[in-house]
Amino acid sequence: MQSEHIEYEQQDKVAIITLNRPETLNALTPSMREGLHDAVTLADNDDTVRVIVITGAGRGFCSGGDVKAMNAANKTKSASPLEEKIAPVRDRAVLAMRNATKPVIAAVNGAAAGAGMNIALACDIRIASIKARFGQTFSRRGLHPDWGGTYFLPRLVGMAKACELIWSGKMIDAEEALSLGIVSQLTNPEDLMTATLDMAAAFAAGPPIAIRMAKRALYKSMDSSLREALEYETYAQNICSSSQDAKEGIAAFVEKREPEFTGN
Repeated sequence: MQSEHIEYEQQDKVAIITLNRPETLNALTPSMREGLHDAVTLADNDDTVRVIVITGAGRGFCSGGDVKAMNAANKTKSASPLEEKIAPVRDRAVLAMRNATKPVIAAVNGAAAGAGMNIALACDIRIASIKARFGQTFSRRGLHPDWGGTYFLPRLVGMAKACELIWSGKMIDAEEALSLGIVSQLTNPEDLMTATLDMAAAFAAGPPIAIRMAKRALYKSMDSSLREALEYETYAQNICSSSQDAKEGIAAFVEKREPEFTGN
C-alpha cells in the first residue's frame, strides 16, 4: 500500500505497520491517521496475514498529534463544522484496530504520548523497550483524551489510576507501565522487534479460527454477564470443534508432533 509516513511490510504471516515520521517522533498528521486505518484494514482482510504488529520509526513510538501544526492551524482556520468535530477519522482507525479479527501487538520503542499512548492501548498486547515512556499528556495542552484513552486506560489500570494519569498528564517510565499492566514485557531496545516478532510468530503458528473466536470472546465478555459469556463460549467451541484445525490439533497431540494449522 502507498501512504505518506506509514510503512507496511509483511514477514511470513506477520504484517508490520510502522509510523514513519521519525523527525517528529512520529507525530500524527491527518494522512497518517487515514494511513493507519487503511493499513490495519488491509492486514485484517489479507488471508496470508495472521498477526499485526504496530511500531514507530526512530526514537519514538508516537508523540501524539502534531502540536506545532495544531498551533499554526489555530491561527488561520475557521471553526470546524459540527460533523467534523464529532466524527473524526481517528475513530475509524481505533475501531479498525479493536475490531481486527487478528492479534494486534504494539512494539513500543520510545515515547508514546497522548494519542500515541492510546494507539498502543488500542492494540491487544504491548511489548516495550526499557526506554519507552507513556503519558496521557492531553491535559498539559488543555485538551481532552482521544483515540479511546478514556475507554482503554481504566480497563487496564483501574479507574482511580486512570484518573490520576489523565488529569496529571504526567509521563511514566517503562517499569511503571509494566507494574500497572499497561505492557506485558520489557526488552532492551535492540531486542524489541525480535521479541515482538517471536511472539507474533507463535500466534501466527496457532489455529487462526480458534484465536479469532477467542479474541472476540475476550472483548465481548467485558460487557457480558457470565451466562452470556458461557453461551458464547459454547457457540465458539462448536464452530472450532468442527474445523479441520481442531482435527489436526487432536491428531498432532496423539501422534506426538507439532500441529500444522491452515485456518480451515
